[in-house]
Parts: sequence; C-alpha cells; structure tokens
Amino acid sequence: MGEKDAGLISDLGFRAMAFLITQIRDRIHHPGRFLERIGIEPGMTVVDYGCGPGSYVRAASRLVGERGHLYAVDIHPLAIESVSRIIEADGLANVTPVLAQGYDSGLGDGVADLVYALDMFHMVGDADAFLKELGRIVRPGGILVIDDGHQPRKATKEKILRSEIWTIEKETDAYLRCRRRR
Repeated sequence: MGEKDAGLISDLGFRAMAFLITQIRDRIHHPGRFLERIGIEPGMTVVDYGCGPGSYVRAASRLVGERGHLYAVDIHPLAIESVSRIIEADGLANVTPVLAQGYDSGLGDGVADLVYALDMFHMVGDADAFLKELGRIVRPGGILVIDDGHQPRKATKEKILRSEIWTIEKETDAYLRCRRRR
C-alpha cells in the first residue's frame, strides 16, 4: 500500500486545500460548534484523523481539557507542520501531532475513546484498511464520527457496513456516528 493509495496529495495541492479550508470553509462551518455536537467530553482521548491544517485542533483541545488528550493524525508532512505550529503558538500541551504511514497511524491499540475523520473519507483508496485501522485505535465500544467528504452518503454507509467493524448508531445531515463492535 503506497502513499498514493492512502490519499497523499502534492505539497501544492495541500497548500491550496489548506488555504480554502482556513479562509473560506472554517469561517462558515465553525469547527468548534461542530465538535461540541459530536460528543467530545472532558478527559477523553480523541483522534482527529486526517487533521489537515489543524482546523479542529484548538476546539478539540479545549473540549478534552487538561485531563484529556488529542492526537492530530495525518499522512501529509505539511499537515503535521501546520498542527505543530498551532500547538506551539497556543501552548496546547494536550495535543500530539502524528505522521501516519499509509494506513498505519502509529498509535497504540485501543488508545482512543472517540475518533473523528472529517472531509477526507472520499480520498481514501482502501476503505477497508482505513476503517480497520480506526477500529484498532479506538477502544472496544468506542466512537467514530465520519462524514461523507465528497462522496454520496450511500457510498459512505456501504463502506462502513462492509467493514464489519462498525455499526451506525446515528445519522445526521452532517455526519455518521458509528460504534465499534466489541
């Protein structure tokens, strides 16, 4: 499984995407309000999988609080650089940036209470490998919040259910909330 299979985009593509996200989408979408709705609580260990330029990092760090922890995971080195700058600028002691290698996040088994993967599922070449990795890093009974990205909801649901790792427990216009099977 190569980087291309895992959805790695060029540096120029990443910079363009980061600009569009930070200058347009985040001003309309309000990442903090979105994260408040998905069930992040103080003390949780949360993974922002496919963190990109770090749009959700500040809000997630605040929500997990001092007793919680956030792992900001991405396959692109520029994403990790961006998140590292946010961590340093804002003094976010409860956030760790993680450079994934393909579908291997490098995180331990069952480390997370909740994983969110937003606006990136459409770029995943091997949905089964991706969902298996998310299932490995979340504790038994843990939560995955995932959106469609730029694919039809039907495709998102088919991939999730085909994995046999997740059950869909809630569906909104914005996301699916899934629970890891035991």
